[in-house]
Amino acid sequence: MSAGKAPSVSRTVQTQLVFPEHANALGKAFGGQVMSWLDMVGGICAMRHVGGLAVTASVDDLVFERPLVIGDVAVIEARVNAAFRTSLEVEVTVHGERMDNASRWRCVTARFTFVAIDGAGQPCAVTPLQTECDDDVRRERAATVRRDERLARRRSGAE
Repeated sequence: MSAGKAPSVSRTVQTQLVFPEHANALGKAFGGQVMSWLDMVGGICAMRHVGGLAVTASVDDLVFERPLVIGDVAVIEARVNAAFRTSLEVEVTVHGERMDNASRWRCVTARFTFVAIDGAGQPCAVTPLQTECDDDVRRERAATVRRDERLARRRSGAE
């Protein structure tokens, strides 16, 4: 295993045009469609970081802030916030863009926990995160607090 990977190494960006098949009767992107894009881009980011397979374990703090409509461009971006023993937290954001007036806005944010999986389908060690700046350190500390709280809830039977 390497000494660590910086978040910039695994950063993943996907651009998606919102078509009618992605939208409901009001012309707004289905939440489930957007969630699928989030999971895919987050998963690719996680796999880039671990250098192998990673599967979705949980989704936290999924917030729809503003809708996407047919014709909008969705820019989905994922970055690793923290790496733990066999899991990692990946933050995924979606920004909408309108081509006719060059406007851009945040649509969705979420935090995913992915687990690294070996060839036998078992959890395996995750490459450590190598922070590059103060923002990376802040994100890693906050992710560690969220993980500790999640594990405490699980131990107490609240989840």
